[in-house]
Amino acid sequence: MNKFLQIFKKPDLRNKILFILGVLVVYRLAANVPIPFVDAAQLQQFFNNNQFYGLLSALTGGSISQLSIVMLALGPYISGSIIMQLLTMIFPSLERMYKYEGEAGRAKFNQYSRLLTVPLAAMQGFGFLVSLQRQNVIGYLDPFQWGTVLLVVIAGSLFLMWLGELISEKNIGNGVSILILAGIVAGFPTQLQQALFKYDSTLFFTYLAFVILAVVVIAGVIYISEAQRNIPVNYARRVRGSKVYGGVSTYLPMRINNAGVIPIIFALSLLLFPSLIANFFAGTNVVIVSSVATAISNFLQPNGIWYAIFYFLLVFLFTYFYTAITFDPKSISENIQKNGGYVPGIRPGPSTAQFLYHLLTRITLVGAVFLGVIAVLPNIVQGFTSVTDFAIGGTSILIVVSVALEIMKQLDAQLSMYEY
Repeated sequence: MNKFLQIFKKPDLRNKILFILGVLVVYRLAANVPIPFVDAAQLQQFFNNNQFYGLLSALTGGSISQLSIVMLALGPYISGSIIMQLLTMIFPSLERMYKYEGEAGRAKFNQYSRLLTVPLAAMQGFGFLVSLQRQNVIGYLDPFQWGTVLLVVIAGSLFLMWLGELISEKNIGNGVSILILAGIVAGFPTQLQQALFKYDSTLFFTYLAFVILAVVVIAGVIYISEAQRNIPVNYARRVRGSKVYGGVSTYLPMRINNAGVIPIIFALSLLLFPSLIANFFAGTNVVIVSSVATAISNFLQPNGIWYAIFYFLLVFLFTYFYTAITFDPKSISENIQKNGGYVPGIRPGPSTAQFLYHLLTRITLVGAVFLGVIAVLPNIVQGFTSVTDFAIGGTSILIVVSVALEIMKQLDAQLSMYEY
C-alpha cells in the first residue's frame, strides 16, 4: 500500500498510470463498436455453439464475439513478430540487425514487423469474415461493402498496435501484453456470471477444486517467474593511477523463466491460425479441399488431445527460442571478460560462454515444462471433470499473473530511480 501511494504522489508516474488507463478505456470502447451488416442474435448463437471461436473470443476480450472494429485484436501484429523472429534464424542480416546493431537495429526490425501486420490483418480478416458469412452470421455483401468492412478491420488492428506502442513508451510493462491482459480481465465478469447462472450444487466440489487449482497456479507462476540461479562473478583488482578498480564479487542472475508470458502468446497465435484458415476453406465447393480443411479443423479442436499436445510442444519450443534471443551467453561472457571478471573455476572467454549455455539449457528446461503444463492444464482438468466453463482458465491466469508481475517490477524500478 505504501508503494501504491508513492506511485500517485510522483507526478510523472501518476501521469503515466493515468495515460495507460485512458488508453485501456479507449481500447475497451473500440472493442464494443461493431462492424456493420451483422445479425447480433445469430452471432451470439454461433459463438455459443462453436468452441474454437469461443476460445478466440475469450482471448480477445469479447471483441470477436461482438465483431467489433478491433475484432482481430493484436493477432496479426503478434503473428508478424513471430514470423520476423523466426526469419532471424534463416537470414544472418536480420539476426545481426536484431541482436548487434543496438537500438537503431531493433527499431528497424520492429518497423518491419509493423509493415508485415498489414497483409496479415487483411488475410486473417478476410478468412474470418468469409467463414462467418458461410455460417450465415453475416449476410450478402456487395464488393463496396466487402472493401469497407475489410478496411475497417485492418485499421482496427493497426490502431491497437499503435495503442500498444504508446503504452510501451511509458516503460510500465509491455504494451501488447497489457492490452491482452485488459482483454482477458474484461471477460472475467461474464465468465463468472455464466458460471453462477449454470451453477449445479452437485458440482460444488468440482468448482471448489477449480478455485484451489487457480490459487496453486498463481502461486506456481509467481514462484517460477521469480526463481533464479545466481552465478558468482569475481572482478580482478586493477590500479590505474591513484585509483583502484574492481576487486569485488557479485553474481549474474539467470532466471528460470526468461521468456515470461511471450511463449504462451506466440503458441496460441500460431496454433489458432491453421484452424482459422481451415474454417475458411471448409465451406468451399471443391470436395477435396473442403474435406482436408474439415479434417484439420476437427483435428485441432481446442478440447482435443492433439490440440493439447501441439500446444504443449509449441510453448516448450518457443520458451527455448525466445530465451535464446533475449539471453546470449557469448556476448555476456565477452562483457564479463572485458571488465576483468571471471566465474570462479571457469576460464574467461569461450569456456565461460559454454558454461553459461550449459546452465541456461538446463534451467530453461524447468521453465519450459512448467509453462507447457500450465498451458494444457485446463484441457487435462476438462478431460477429468467434463466442465467447460473454465476451459481458458489456465492460460488466462498465466498471462494475467505474469503481466501483473512485470508491471510491478517496472514500477519498483522507477520508484527506485526516484529514491536515488
